[in-house]
Amino acid sequence: MTGRRSPATPPRRPLPWHRGGFVPLVRLHASHTAGDALVAVSLAGSLFFSVPVGEARGKVALYLLTSMLPFAVVAPLIGPLLDHVRSGRRTALCVSLVARGVLAWLMAGSTSLTLYPLAFGVLVLSKGYGLARSAAVPRLLPEELSLVEANARLTAAGVLSGSIAAGIGAGLVAISSPTWSLRLAAGVLVVGGLLALRLPDAVNSPAAARHGRSAPAGPTHLAAHLRAALLGVVALRMLTGYLTMFLAFLLRSEGGGTAALGIVIAAGATGSMVGTGLGAGLRGRAPEALLTVAMSLAATAAAVAAWDFSLVTAAVAALGSGLGGSLGKLSLDAMLQRDVDDDRRGQVFGRSETALQLAWVAGGGVGIALPLRGGLGLGVAAVGMLVATAATVTSARRLAHR
Repeated sequence: MTGRRSPATPPRRPLPWHRGGFVPLVRLHASHTAGDALVAVSLAGSLFFSVPVGEARGKVALYLLTSMLPFAVVAPLIGPLLDHVRSGRRTALCVSLVARGVLAWLMAGSTSLTLYPLAFGVLVLSKGYGLARSAAVPRLLPEELSLVEANARLTAAGVLSGSIAAGIGAGLVAISSPTWSLRLAAGVLVVGGLLALRLPDAVNSPAAARHGRSAPAGPTHLAAHLRAALLGVVALRMLTGYLTMFLAFLLRSEGGGTAALGIVIAAGATGSMVGTGLGAGLRGRAPEALLTVAMSLAATAAAVAAWDFSLVTAAVAALGSGLGGSLGKLSLDAMLQRDVDDDRRGQVFGRSETALQLAWVAGGGVGIALPLRGGLGLGVAAVGMLVATAATVTSARRLAHR
Protein backbone atom coordinates (compact mmCIF):
# COMPACT_ATOMS: atom_id res chain seq x y z
CA MET A 1 0.00 0.00 0.00
CA THR A 2 1.38 3.36 -0.95
CA GLY A 3 1.03 6.07 1.70
CA ARG A 4 0.92 9.75 1.01
CA ARG A 5 3.78 11.83 2.35
CA SER A 6 2.71 14.54 4.70
CA PRO A 7 3.86 17.98 3.62
CA ALA A 8 6.90 19.33 5.41
CA THR A 9 6.15 21.79 8.16
CA PRO A 10 7.22 25.23 6.96
CA PRO A 11 9.75 27.01 9.16
CA ARG A 12 8.30 29.46 11.62
CA ARG A 13 8.74 33.06 10.65
CA PRO A 14 8.93 35.94 13.08
CA LEU A 15 5.88 38.14 13.27
CA PRO A 16 6.06 41.37 11.24
CA TRP A 17 7.04 44.34 13.36
CA HIS A 18 3.49 45.73 13.32
CA ARG A 19 2.13 42.49 14.81
CA GLY A 20 4.81 41.81 17.41
CA GLY A 21 5.69 43.34 20.76
CA PHE A 22 7.10 46.54 19.30
CA VAL A 23 3.72 48.17 18.63
CA PRO A 24 2.75 48.38 22.34
CA LEU A 25 6.00 50.26 22.92
CA VAL A 26 5.14 52.66 20.08
CA ARG A 27 1.71 53.32 21.61
CA LEU A 28 3.28 53.82 25.02
CA HIS A 29 5.81 56.31 23.66
CA ALA A 30 3.11 58.23 21.79
CA SER A 31 1.16 58.58 25.04
CA HIS A 32 4.27 59.73 26.91
CA THR A 33 5.11 62.38 24.31
CA ALA A 34 1.53 63.63 24.13
CA GLY A 35 1.37 64.00 27.91
CA ASP A 36 4.69 65.84 28.04
CA ALA A 37 3.58 68.17 25.22
CA LEU A 38 0.38 69.05 27.09
CA VAL A 39 2.36 69.83 30.25
CA ALA A 40 4.82 71.97 28.27
CA VAL A 41 2.02 73.95 26.59
CA SER A 42 0.35 74.48 29.95
CA LEU A 43 3.51 75.96 31.45
CA ALA A 44 4.63 77.94 28.41
CA GLY A 45 4.84 81.72 28.71
CA SER A 46 5.87 84.74 26.65
CA LEU A 47 8.53 86.15 28.99
CA PHE A 48 11.22 86.22 26.31
CA PHE A 49 9.49 88.82 24.18
CA SER A 50 8.11 90.84 27.09
CA VAL A 51 11.38 92.14 28.54
CA PRO A 52 14.37 94.06 27.11
CA VAL A 53 17.12 92.03 25.43
CA GLY A 54 19.59 92.57 28.27
CA GLU A 55 17.17 91.30 30.90
CA ALA A 56 16.07 88.43 28.67
CA ARG A 57 19.67 87.21 28.37
CA GLY A 58 19.96 86.91 32.14
CA LYS A 59 16.63 85.15 32.51
CA VAL A 60 17.37 82.70 29.70
CA ALA A 61 20.80 81.96 31.17
CA LEU A 62 19.10 81.15 34.48
CA TYR A 63 16.69 78.87 32.63
CA LEU A 64 19.61 77.04 30.99
CA LEU A 65 21.20 76.37 34.36
CA THR A 66 17.88 75.27 35.85
CA SER A 67 17.33 72.82 32.98
CA MET A 68 20.37 70.88 34.20
CA LEU A 69 18.86 70.13 37.61
CA PRO A 70 16.81 67.06 36.60
CA PHE A 71 19.96 65.46 35.19
CA ALA A 72 21.67 65.82 38.55
CA VAL A 73 19.17 63.19 39.67
CA VAL A 74 18.93 61.14 36.47
CA ALA A 75 22.60 60.26 35.94
CA PRO A 76 23.74 59.18 39.44
CA LEU A 77 20.44 57.79 40.75
CA ILE A 78 17.84 56.78 38.17
CA GLY A 79 20.17 55.10 35.65
CA PRO A 80 21.75 52.69 38.19
CA LEU A 81 18.33 52.09 39.78
CA LEU A 82 16.86 51.03 36.42
CA ASP A 83 19.75 48.64 35.90
CA HIS A 84 19.22 47.19 39.36
CA VAL A 85 15.53 46.49 38.67
CA ARG A 86 15.91 45.66 34.97
CA SER A 87 13.78 42.54 35.49
CA GLY A 88 10.91 44.90 36.31
CA ARG A 89 11.41 47.51 33.61
CA ARG A 90 7.77 47.24 32.54
CA THR A 91 6.78 48.32 36.05
CA ALA A 92 9.30 51.16 35.97
CA LEU A 93 7.79 52.49 32.74
CA CYS A 94 4.30 52.26 34.22
CA VAL A 95 5.28 54.06 37.43
CA SER A 96 7.05 56.89 35.58
CA LEU A 97 3.92 57.64 33.54
CA VAL A 98 1.31 57.24 36.29
CA ALA A 99 3.37 59.32 38.74
CA ARG A 100 3.67 62.10 36.18
CA GLY A 101 -0.08 61.95 35.63
CA VAL A 102 -0.66 62.42 39.35
CA LEU A 103 1.80 65.35 39.47
CA ALA A 104 0.15 66.97 36.43
CA TRP A 105 -3.24 66.73 38.15
CA LEU A 106 -1.80 68.33 41.29
CA MET A 107 -0.20 71.07 39.16
CA ALA A 108 -3.65 71.96 37.80
CA GLY A 109 -4.71 73.10 41.28
CA SER A 110 -1.35 74.24 42.61
CA THR A 111 -0.18 77.67 43.70
CA SER A 112 2.94 79.43 42.45
CA LEU A 113 4.77 78.14 45.53
CA THR A 114 4.10 74.46 44.79
CA LEU A 115 4.09 74.60 41.00
CA TYR A 116 7.86 74.51 40.52
CA PRO A 117 8.58 71.48 42.74
CA LEU A 118 5.80 69.58 40.97
CA ALA A 119 7.13 70.60 37.55
CA PHE A 120 10.61 69.48 38.61
CA GLY A 121 9.21 66.08 39.56
CA VAL A 122 7.56 65.78 36.16
CA LEU A 123 10.87 66.56 34.44
CA VAL A 124 12.84 64.03 36.48
CA LEU A 125 10.29 61.27 35.88
CA SER A 126 10.18 62.13 32.17
CA LYS A 127 13.95 61.71 31.90
CA GLY A 128 13.70 58.45 33.84
CA TYR A 129 11.11 57.20 31.35
CA GLY A 130 13.47 58.06 28.49
CA LEU A 131 16.24 55.93 29.98
CA ALA A 132 13.93 52.96 30.60
CA ARG A 133 12.43 53.18 27.11
CA SER A 134 15.84 53.35 25.42
CA ALA A 135 17.03 50.33 27.37
CA ALA A 136 13.85 48.40 26.47
CA VAL A 137 14.08 48.84 22.69
CA PRO A 138 16.62 46.01 22.07
CA ARG A 139 14.40 43.61 24.01
CA LEU A 140 11.41 44.25 21.74
CA LEU A 141 13.29 44.82 18.48
CA PRO A 142 11.60 43.00 15.55
CA GLU A 143 13.89 40.85 13.40
CA GLU A 144 13.27 42.92 10.26
CA LEU A 145 14.06 46.31 11.81
CA SER A 146 17.46 47.74 12.65
CA LEU A 147 17.94 49.68 15.86
CA VAL A 148 18.15 52.94 13.91
CA GLU A 149 14.85 52.18 12.17
CA ALA A 150 13.15 51.20 15.45
CA ASN A 151 14.30 54.35 17.24
CA ALA A 152 13.24 56.47 14.28
CA ARG A 153 9.73 54.96 14.23
CA LEU A 154 9.37 55.57 17.94
CA THR A 155 10.50 59.16 17.46
CA ALA A 156 8.10 59.67 14.55
CA ALA A 157 5.18 58.39 16.62
CA GLY A 158 6.19 60.76 19.40
CA VAL A 159 6.47 63.76 17.08
CA LEU A 160 3.02 63.07 15.62
CA SER A 161 1.28 62.54 18.96
CA GLY A 162 3.14 65.44 20.59
CA SER A 163 2.21 67.83 17.79
CA ILE A 164 -1.47 66.88 17.97
CA ALA A 165 -1.50 67.13 21.76
CA ALA A 166 0.28 70.50 21.71
CA GLY A 167 -2.36 71.87 19.35
CA ILE A 168 -5.18 70.61 21.54
CA GLY A 169 -3.48 71.94 24.65
CA ALA A 170 -2.94 75.37 23.10
CA GLY A 171 -6.62 75.49 22.20
CA LEU A 172 -7.65 74.60 25.76
CA VAL A 173 -5.35 77.28 27.17
CA ALA A 174 -6.73 79.85 24.74
CA ILE A 175 -10.41 79.20 25.44
CA SER A 176 -10.16 78.43 29.16
CA SER A 177 -6.98 78.10 31.22
CA PRO A 178 -3.90 75.86 31.61
CA THR A 179 -5.83 73.93 34.27
CA TRP A 180 -7.77 71.90 31.72
CA SER A 181 -4.69 71.23 29.62
CA LEU A 182 -2.91 69.86 32.70
CA ARG A 183 -5.90 67.69 33.58
CA LEU A 184 -5.94 66.29 30.06
CA ALA A 185 -2.20 65.63 30.39
CA ALA A 186 -2.86 63.73 33.61
CA GLY A 187 -5.41 61.51 31.87
CA VAL A 188 -3.15 60.84 28.89
CA LEU A 189 -0.20 59.94 31.11
CA VAL A 190 -2.24 57.58 33.28
CA VAL A 191 -3.51 55.84 30.13
CA GLY A 192 0.12 55.54 29.06
CA GLY A 193 0.91 53.88 32.37
CA LEU A 194 -1.80 51.29 31.73
CA LEU A 195 -0.38 50.72 28.24
CA ALA A 196 3.00 50.01 29.83
CA LEU A 197 1.47 47.06 31.66
CA ARG A 198 0.50 45.59 28.28
CA LEU A 199 4.11 45.34 27.13
CA PRO A 200 5.12 41.72 26.48
CA ASP A 201 7.19 39.74 28.97
CA ALA A 202 10.22 40.03 26.67
CA VAL A 203 10.77 43.58 27.92
CA ASN A 204 11.86 42.09 31.25
CA SER A 205 14.28 39.55 29.79
CA PRO A 206 17.85 40.12 28.58
CA ALA A 207 18.25 41.28 24.99
CA ALA A 208 19.24 38.66 22.47
CA ALA A 209 22.89 38.36 21.63
CA ARG A 210 22.23 38.98 17.94
CA HIS A 211 22.63 42.74 18.37
CA GLY A 212 26.40 42.54 18.33
CA ARG A 213 29.31 42.74 20.67
CA SER A 214 29.12 44.07 24.19
CA ALA A 215 31.34 46.70 25.69
CA PRO A 216 33.84 45.52 28.30
CA ALA A 217 32.43 45.16 31.78
CA GLY A 218 32.77 47.92 34.30
CA PRO A 219 30.50 50.55 35.84
CA THR A 220 31.83 53.55 33.96
CA HIS A 221 33.89 52.18 31.05
CA LEU A 222 32.76 53.07 27.56
CA ALA A 223 34.39 51.52 24.51
CA ALA A 224 36.49 53.84 22.35
CA HIS A 225 34.11 53.82 19.39
CA LEU A 226 31.20 54.72 21.69
CA ARG A 227 33.14 57.58 23.27
CA ALA A 228 33.93 58.93 19.80
CA ALA A 229 30.28 58.68 18.78
CA LEU A 230 29.14 60.41 21.97
CA LEU A 231 31.55 63.30 21.37
CA GLY A 232 30.23 63.67 17.83
CA VAL A 233 26.62 63.91 19.01
CA VAL A 234 27.73 66.26 21.80
CA ALA A 235 29.02 68.60 19.08
CA LEU A 236 25.69 68.38 17.24
CA ARG A 237 23.76 69.08 20.44
CA MET A 238 26.00 72.07 21.23
CA LEU A 239 25.27 73.42 17.75
CA THR A 240 21.53 73.11 18.35
CA GLY A 241 21.68 74.96 21.66
CA TYR A 242 24.01 77.57 20.22
CA LEU A 243 21.85 78.33 17.17
CA THR A 244 18.66 78.37 19.24
CA MET A 245 19.91 81.08 21.57
CA PHE A 246 22.12 83.04 19.19
CA LEU A 247 19.54 83.31 16.41
CA ALA A 248 16.72 84.07 18.84
CA PHE A 249 18.52 87.12 20.23
CA LEU A 250 20.03 88.14 16.87
CA LEU A 251 16.71 88.12 15.02
CA ARG A 252 15.01 89.98 17.83
CA SER A 253 17.74 92.65 17.92
CA GLU A 254 17.40 93.14 14.17
CA GLY A 255 13.64 93.63 14.42
CA GLY A 256 12.66 90.26 13.01
CA GLY A 257 10.42 89.50 15.97
CA THR A 258 8.25 86.45 16.38
CA ALA A 259 7.70 85.88 12.65
CA ALA A 260 11.41 85.58 11.80
CA LEU A 261 12.08 83.39 14.82
CA GLY A 262 9.12 81.23 13.88
CA ILE A 263 10.61 80.64 10.42
CA VAL A 264 13.92 79.50 11.93
CA ILE A 265 12.21 77.28 14.50
CA ALA A 266 10.02 75.74 11.79
CA ALA A 267 13.12 75.04 9.69
CA GLY A 268 14.81 73.30 12.61
CA ALA A 269 11.70 71.23 13.34
CA THR A 270 11.43 70.30 9.66
CA GLY A 271 15.03 69.14 9.64
CA SER A 272 14.42 67.02 12.72
CA MET A 273 11.34 65.41 11.18
CA VAL A 274 13.16 64.74 7.89
CA GLY A 275 16.01 63.14 9.83
CA THR A 276 13.56 60.93 11.67
CA GLY A 277 11.91 59.92 8.40
CA LEU A 278 15.25 59.11 6.82
CA GLY A 279 16.26 57.08 9.86
CA ALA A 280 13.06 55.04 9.63
CA GLY A 281 13.85 54.07 6.04
CA LEU A 282 17.61 53.52 6.14
CA ARG A 283 17.83 49.73 6.16
CA GLY A 284 21.20 48.17 6.84
CA ARG A 285 23.04 51.47 7.27
CA ALA A 286 25.79 51.38 9.87
CA PRO A 287 25.09 53.97 12.59
CA GLU A 288 28.77 55.00 12.56
CA ALA A 289 28.55 56.06 8.91
CA LEU A 290 25.20 57.74 9.52
CA LEU A 291 26.74 59.86 12.29
CA THR A 292 29.49 61.09 9.96
CA VAL A 293 26.90 62.08 7.36
CA ALA A 294 24.84 63.88 10.02
CA MET A 295 27.79 65.95 11.22
CA SER A 296 28.86 66.80 7.67
CA LEU A 297 25.37 68.06 6.79
CA ALA A 298 25.19 70.26 9.89
CA ALA A 299 28.68 71.68 9.29
CA THR A 300 27.91 72.45 5.63
CA ALA A 301 24.64 74.22 6.47
CA ALA A 302 26.38 76.37 9.11
CA ALA A 303 29.16 77.24 6.63
CA VAL A 304 26.59 78.36 4.02
CA ALA A 305 24.96 80.67 6.56
CA ALA A 306 28.33 82.08 7.64
CA TRP A 307 29.30 82.80 4.02
CA ASP A 308 26.21 84.90 3.27
CA PHE A 309 24.09 85.47 6.36
CA SER A 310 20.40 86.26 5.93
CA LEU A 311 17.11 85.02 7.28
CA VAL A 312 17.03 82.39 4.52
CA THR A 313 20.52 81.06 5.25
CA ALA A 314 19.82 81.18 8.99
CA ALA A 315 16.86 78.90 8.28
CA VAL A 316 19.18 76.66 6.24
CA ALA A 317 21.56 76.43 9.22
CA ALA A 318 18.64 75.54 11.50
CA LEU A 319 17.43 72.95 8.98
CA GLY A 320 20.88 71.36 8.82
CA SER A 321 21.21 71.40 12.59
CA GLY A 322 17.83 69.73 13.05
CA LEU A 323 18.54 67.13 10.38
CA GLY A 324 22.03 66.35 11.66
CA GLY A 325 20.96 66.33 15.29
CA SER A 326 18.12 63.90 14.63
CA LEU A 327 20.24 61.47 12.59
CA GLY A 328 23.11 61.74 15.06
CA LYS A 329 20.95 60.94 18.08
CA LEU A 330 19.39 57.96 16.31
CA SER A 331 22.88 56.70 15.48
CA LEU A 332 24.18 57.10 19.03
CA ASP A 333 21.14 55.41 20.58
CA ALA A 334 21.49 52.47 18.19
CA MET A 335 25.19 52.05 19.02
CA LEU A 336 24.58 52.17 22.77
CA GLN A 337 21.68 49.72 22.51
CA ARG A 338 23.78 47.41 20.36
CA ASP A 339 27.12 47.50 22.17
CA VAL A 340 26.38 48.06 25.87
CA ASP A 341 25.56 45.19 28.22
CA ASP A 342 21.94 45.01 29.33
CA ASP A 343 22.87 45.33 33.00
CA ARG A 344 24.68 48.64 32.36
CA ARG A 345 22.47 50.19 29.71
CA GLY A 346 20.50 52.43 32.09
CA GLN A 347 23.66 53.91 33.59
CA VAL A 348 25.21 54.54 30.19
CA PHE A 349 22.08 56.18 28.80
CA GLY A 350 21.83 58.31 31.94
CA ARG A 351 25.37 59.57 31.52
CA SER A 352 24.99 60.13 27.78
CA GLU A 353 21.73 62.08 28.20
CA THR A 354 23.36 64.20 30.90
CA ALA A 355 26.32 64.91 28.61
CA LEU A 356 23.99 65.89 25.77
CA GLN A 357 21.94 68.21 27.97
CA LEU A 358 25.13 69.80 29.29
CA ALA A 359 26.26 70.26 25.68
CA TRP A 360 22.98 72.01 24.79
CA VAL A 361 23.32 74.30 27.79
CA ALA A 362 26.97 75.07 27.00
CA GLY A 363 26.14 75.83 23.39
CA GLY A 364 23.24 78.01 24.42
CA GLY A 365 25.45 79.85 26.90
CA VAL A 366 27.99 80.66 24.18
CA GLY A 367 25.16 81.80 21.92
CA ILE A 368 23.93 84.21 24.59
CA ALA A 369 27.40 85.61 25.28
CA LEU A 370 28.61 86.28 21.72
CA PRO A 371 28.16 89.63 19.97
CA LEU A 372 25.01 89.67 17.86
CA ARG A 373 26.62 89.66 14.40
CA GLY A 374 25.33 87.04 11.99
CA GLY A 375 28.47 86.31 9.99
CA LEU A 376 30.62 86.05 13.11
CA GLY A 377 28.17 83.87 15.00
CA LEU A 378 27.56 81.41 12.16
CA GLY A 379 31.28 81.38 11.39
CA VAL A 380 32.01 80.20 14.91
CA ALA A 381 29.37 77.49 14.51
CA ALA A 382 30.77 76.36 11.14
CA VAL A 383 34.37 76.17 12.33
CA GLY A 384 33.37 74.28 15.46
CA MET A 385 31.37 71.69 13.50
CA LEU A 386 34.05 71.27 10.84
CA VAL A 387 36.67 70.58 13.52
CA ALA A 388 34.33 68.15 15.32
CA THR A 389 33.51 66.34 12.06
CA ALA A 390 37.18 65.98 11.13
CA ALA A 391 37.98 64.65 14.61
CA THR A 392 35.14 62.10 14.44
CA VAL A 393 36.17 60.85 10.98
CA THR A 394 39.83 60.60 12.03
CA SER A 395 38.91 58.69 15.17
CA ALA A 396 36.69 56.27 13.22
CA ARG A 397 39.44 55.55 10.71
CA ARG A 398 42.01 55.01 13.45
CA LEU A 399 39.74 52.57 15.29
CA ALA A 400 38.93 50.72 12.06
CA HIS A 401 42.64 50.03 11.41
CA ARG A 402 43.36 48.66 14.89
